[in-house]
Amino acid sequence: MVTQDKMQEFVAWAKRRGVIFASSEIYGGLSNSYDYGSIGVEMKNKLRAHWWRTMVQSRDDIVGLDSAIILNPKVWEAAGHTENFTDPLVEDLVTHKRYRADHLEDPTKSPDGNPVGEVKNFNLMFKTSIGPVEEDASVAYLRPETCQGIFINFKQVFETSRQKIPFGIAQVGKSFRNEITPGNFTFRTREFEQMEMEFFVRPDEADKWFEFWVNERLNWYINLGIKKENLKLVKHPKSALAHYSKGTTDIEYKYPWGWGELEGIANRGDFDLTQHQKHSGKDMSVFDETTKEKFIPWVIEPAAGLDRALLVLLLDAWQDFKNGRSGNADKSADPNDLEVMLSVDQRIAAYDAAVLPLIKKEPLQKFAKELVDKLRADGKNVFYDESGSIGRRYRRQDEIGTPVCYTVDFETIEDGQHKGTVTARDRDSMEQKRVTLT
Repeated sequence: MVTQDKMQEFVAWAKRRGVIFASSEIYGGLSNSYDYGSIGVEMKNKLRAHWWRTMVQSRDDIVGLDSAIILNPKVWEAAGHTENFTDPLVEDLVTHKRYRADHLEDPTKSPDGNPVGEVKNFNLMFKTSIGPVEEDASVAYLRPETCQGIFINFKQVFETSRQKIPFGIAQVGKSFRNEITPGNFTFRTREFEQMEMEFFVRPDEADKWFEFWVNERLNWYINLGIKKENLKLVKHPKSALAHYSKGTTDIEYKYPWGWGELEGIANRGDFDLTQHQKHSGKDMSVFDETTKEKFIPWVIEPAAGLDRALLVLLLDAWQDFKNGRSGNADKSADPNDLEVMLSVDQRIAAYDAAVLPLIKKEPLQKFAKELVDKLRADGKNVFYDESGSIGRRYRRQDEIGTPVCYTVDFETIEDGQHKGTVTARDRDSMEQKRVTLT
């Protein structure tokens, strides 16, 4: 697990191993904007797919949606975002830097000790324009959340998917918020990917389903290997609830800088559907054939950030060893060159396996490449590496979390009981055993 004093090493590792690094770096970068490298993108894709498989494909009562990023501006008026999606902001009267008023230790001074101006509400939505001429009529916004695309399509999806209440609509996609104080690596950025599900229920069953989804989502992270002691549930007091919320519980994680939100589960009541019915004039109610009554469903919303969830998996799985994993590292080596292992769940690891010929020589290389082709044909994402000593290659795979390495050696191609077998080396235990993969 990464501690506060290890964050710098963790960020350096993420860049060195092609996981996450600063965007636009050749031009000096862009504040709190990050790109995912060859390892990071594989992990991100797998985590997204795992969430989708768990929340949609493994259930009969949840279906998917992919709505547009730029919606009619009236959507945000109806949802209250045009007026209420704001942060309290003050400006340093000397440097003219802006800060969240509720984050200042002294509400009259900036972190630099200078006086600040009066508090003003700053809308977090990114404004853009549609069409070639910038005028008021063409103003639009990049969506700050994916859920409104679900709400405005509720009746369409409900009718075409032949679902019955209770049921859910899930969506994964990009959202954009002009955060004043982004930071802590990818914990808070202005561009991020959300994994949200809106579960539509009868009003009298809302509390039951709320508790169900709180426990379901907590167990999802535990099942992925997040240590239980690094997770906790935090119920929002009524004074801290969002204007639409009937109740909210956060799943918090113990980050290197302290406890913070990982995912929020909210009882949104019927606020969103009622607002869209009011502003659009379209009926958002459903008819219950059993009770013969018409009602607007309430909504339970588990909302997670893909980038934040991946960050937590990396922070929790990252380990470094000053003296090597065996405790007898080369004492003449650079002390800053620590040995790292990423003990991430194999379902999220960038590669399912690595195939390594013991030495760079035929026919070991030929057999190893044939094994790679076979594993890839079976749907496995496999890394092939023949460069450097076998120990160094094991270490490289440990660093990116590859769960198993298959080494093709001379016994693999010789006559005898081990012909056709390879050495399987486990990432976490370093145990090695002969297995047959052909």
